[in-house]
Amino acid sequence: MNLPFEPKRQTQDYQKSDAAHHIHAFLDQKALNAEGPRVMVRGEGLYLWDTEGKRYLDGMSGLWCTQLGYGRKDLTAAAAAQMDQLAYYNMFFHTTHPAVIELSELLFSLLPSYYSHVIYTNSGSEANEVLIRTVRRYWQVVGQPQKKIMIGRWNGYHGSTLAASALGGMKFMHEMGGLIPDVAHIDEPYWYAQGGELTPAEFGRRCALQLEEKILELGAENVAGFIAEPFQGAGGMIFPPESYWPEIQRICRQYDVLLCADEVIGGFGRTGEWFAHEYFGFEPDTLSIAKGLTSGYIPMGGLVLSKRIADALVERGGVFAHGLTYSGHPVAAAVALANLQALRDEGIVRQVKEDTGPYLQQILREVFGNHPMIGEIQGTGLLAALQFAEDKATRKRFDNENDLAWQCRTFGFEEGVIIRSTLGRMIMAPALVATRAELDELVEKTRIAVDRTARIAGKL
Repeated sequence: MNLPFEPKRQTQDYQKSDAAHHIHAFLDQKALNAEGPRVMVRGEGLYLWDTEGKRYLDGMSGLWCTQLGYGRKDLTAAAAAQMDQLAYYNMFFHTTHPAVIELSELLFSLLPSYYSHVIYTNSGSEANEVLIRTVRRYWQVVGQPQKKIMIGRWNGYHGSTLAASALGGMKFMHEMGGLIPDVAHIDEPYWYAQGGELTPAEFGRRCALQLEEKILELGAENVAGFIAEPFQGAGGMIFPPESYWPEIQRICRQYDVLLCADEVIGGFGRTGEWFAHEYFGFEPDTLSIAKGLTSGYIPMGGLVLSKRIADALVERGGVFAHGLTYSGHPVAAAVALANLQALRDEGIVRQVKEDTGPYLQQILREVFGNHPMIGEIQGTGLLAALQFAEDKATRKRFDNENDLAWQCRTFGFEEGVIIRSTLGRMIMAPALVATRAELDELVEKTRIAVDRTARIAGKL
C-alpha cells in the first residue's frame, strides 16, 4: 500500500508554479490558471488523493490506461529491477535486449495468429504517426507507390501530434494547424445523433457505404488505408451499430485498402476481450496500441503488423528508414511484460468479460434506463457512455449539451468521482481490477452528479 503523502508545499503554491510553467491539454489555460488545478499526490487501487486530502474514485483509469489501478508493486518492482540491470539501450546498431524480446513473445501469444511483428513507440500518437509511413512503405514495396491516401472518420481521435490529428476528425484540431495532405474523412457511425428515421442496422450500413463512395471518389488505386477506432473513445465512447464493421471490412477487402484499427483505448481487456476488434468481430491489418500496454505506469505504444505487411517489409523492403530513440525501451518493456502477465495470470480480462463487465452494464441500465436526463446507454465490459437527451422520444439533444456535460463532470469531482464529458455524453472506464462494490460506488456517485445536472436542465 502506498503511504499517505504529506505535501511539502501548500496547494496554492503548487498551483501558482504550475500556472507559471505549464500549458495543459485541451483546456483554456487562462481559465485554468484562475481556477487552479487539482494537485493529485497519491494513488491506490481505483482511488486518487489530492493535496487537500480529498479522495476520488477514478472512473476513467487516468486516460483509459491504468488497467491494473494504482500502486501495483509488481510493476514498480519490474521497473526497478530492469533499471538496475539495463536502464537503457536502443534497437539501432544491430542490437536488441531480453526485455523487449520477452514482451513481444507474450504480446503475440495474446494476439490472433495473423499478426507477427510490432514497431514499438512511446505513445498512441506516435504509433499512428508511424502507421502512415509504414502503410505507405508497404505499398511502395509491393509495387503500388501511388497508394498514399489515408481515410479516417469525422470525430475520430488518433492523437494530438500533427499527422495523428490529421488522421483524426476533430475539426477544431485541424483549425489549429492539424492538417497534412492525402488524408480524407467519412462520417462517424453515431446513430443516436445522426440516424434520423433509419434503424441502427440501416444507419450502420449507410455509414459504412460512405467508405466505398469515398474510395471510388479518390480512386482505389490511390487509397492506402482506412483507420478507425473499434468504438470511438475521445469522441464520446460511441459504439457503431452491429451492421457497421462487417461492411467496412468487406469494402476494404474488395478495394484492397488496408484496414487499420486504433486499439489505443480498446486494447488490453477493456471490452472483456483482449482487443476490441475481437469483440466487434473484424480482422484489421494493423493495430495501434498504447495506454493499457503498461497500465500507464510508463510511456509505451506500438504498431502491430499483420503477416501480410510484415512479410513484405522484411522479405522485399530492404532498409526501412524509421526509428525512435526510446523504441522498445528496456524499462518500458519490463513494465509492459509484468502488466500483461498480471492481466493474463490473474484472470482479469476473463473477469471483465464474465463478471464485472456485465455487472457494470446491468446496474447502469437499472439506474439510468428510465432517467429523464438519459436518452441512451452504450457500452460493454468496463466502459460506458450516458447520452444526455432533452426529449428521449425524439432523440432531441440539448442545445447546450456541452455545458451541461461539463457541469456534470464538475459535480462528479465534487462528489468524489472522476468521469469525463464529451459533447453531450458522460463516459466512464474504470480500472479492470474494479470490484462490484467499487462499481456500485462509481454508478451511485455518477447518479448524484447526473441528478444535480438534471435539476439545472429542468428535468428533475
